[in-house]
This record gives sequence, C-alpha cells and structure tokens, in this order.
Amino acid sequence: MVMRRVNRTLVYAALIVAAILYLLPVYVVVITSLKSNASVSLAQMWTFPTHASLASLRDAWAQLGPNFGNSFYLAIPATILSASFGALNGYALTKWKFRGANVLFFVILMGLFIPYQSVLIPLLRVMDSLGLYNSIPGLILVHTVYGIPITTLIFRNFYSLIPDDILEAAKIDGTGYWGIFRYIILPLSMAGFVVAGIWQFTQIWNNFLFAVALTNPPNQPVTVALVNIAGSQTVQWNVQMASALLVSLPTLVVYIVLGKYFVRGLLAGAVKG
Repeated sequence: MVMRRVNRTLVYAALIVAAILYLLPVYVVVITSLKSNASVSLAQMWTFPTHASLASLRDAWAQLGPNFGNSFYLAIPATILSASFGALNGYALTKWKFRGANVLFFVILMGLFIPYQSVLIPLLRVMDSLGLYNSIPGLILVHTVYGIPITTLIFRNFYSLIPDDILEAAKIDGTGYWGIFRYIILPLSMAGFVVAGIWQFTQIWNNFLFAVALTNPPNQPVTVALVNIAGSQTVQWNVQMASALLVSLPTLVVYIVLGKYFVRGLLAGAVKG
C-alpha cells in the first residue's frame, strides 16, 4: 500500500514537472505581451512586467482583426461540412455494407497520407480554373475535401459501436436509409461530432500552407497575417507575442469548453463490444 502511494506520488510529480516545462513558453508569451517594447529583452524574458499594459494586445488586434473574420468564415463552415460528409461516409461504410466498401474506405483513407506539398501546384490550377482562387469559399472547399478522410475514420469507428439490431428494427418498421440516419444515427452522434469538430477546427484554424498559397490580402486567414507581422522589418516582440496569444485563443477556448467530450468521443471508438 505504501509503495503504491509512493509510485502514485512520483507519477503525479513527473506529470506536474512535464506540465510546467510544457507551459513555460506559454508563460513567456503571456508576460511578454503585457510588456512595453522597451522592456522586452533576453535578460528580462522571465520577469513579470512591473507595469502591465494591454497596448500590445490592442496593436496586435488592430493588425489582425480583419483576418480573424476571414479565419472564422473559413473554419466554421469547413468544419461543419467536413464533419457532415464524414458522418455520411461513416454511416454508409459501417451500417450499409456493400461490395467494395472496405476498398473504398482504404482509398478515402489514403488522403491522410498524401503530403499537401505534393498536390499544391495542381491544386492551384484547379482552384484557378474553378474561379475560386484567392477566395475564402475556395479555402472552404479545399479544407472540406482534405478533412473528409479523417472525419470518415472518426465516424466509422464511432458507428461501429452502434448495435445493428437497432437499425434492423427500424428497417422492419419501414424506416429508410435517410430516416435511420436522421432519427437514429444523428442523435447518437454527438460525441463523434465533437471529436471531428474539435480536430477539424484546430487543423483548419492553424493551417498556413493552403492559406498562403491560395489567398492574397485582404482574403488571407489570421495565420498568414501572424507570419507577416513576425516577418516585418521592425521587430516588436511584445506585439508579436500578443498576436500569437490572440491567434491561439479560439482553439484554446474550443478545447477548454469541449475538451472532456473530446476525450470521451475518442474513447468511445477505442473499445468495441
């Protein structure tokens, strides 16, 4: 019993140390964003500001504000669409087995392993030919398509836990394909949508490659604007840190609010039976 308590204490101590080390960069970002540019230096990197100021946050918002709107306009529809298509694919591949379903699932899943860089030039030409280059709807289309493989995997694993007897009973009652999906599958899919939604929102919000390649000002998402601030000739570390803090807040808030459902949703597809 004593050894078990000692081992548990050591495990908690190791986790606390790991958490502190992981959060140190966050601490530096926060305190630097509260300093004036004149008080920012390597020698004072760890010291808390004597006179905290929100001026750098205001300056950062003045430069990033319009791009925040672009990112929300991009991330929310793309997340909803990719999760919806993933739910439909997972439903069809799991509960309506047909010849070649496993092969089709493997082909869809291959999209996870194709590097973005390898298709960037063809993607640019396709977007240009569709008239969607340098537009947020074009980015929504790209992220929706590239999100389908992972959302299909999430929902396929999740729907495999739903007993087939429920669907068989619905079929006997005369409920069709879409009726089963609407009245039975969707009400049971909340955990799956939370997992897919958090994953997709985070990936889309933080994506830089597609954003910088497919859009120009003023249609660029906030990640591109953040890099533009960091690459300016005048280095204002407090403004840059404040910008990084502002850009990371939406995904952080989403995970804080829905984090426990995210873990439950991941575990829901981990054990079958």
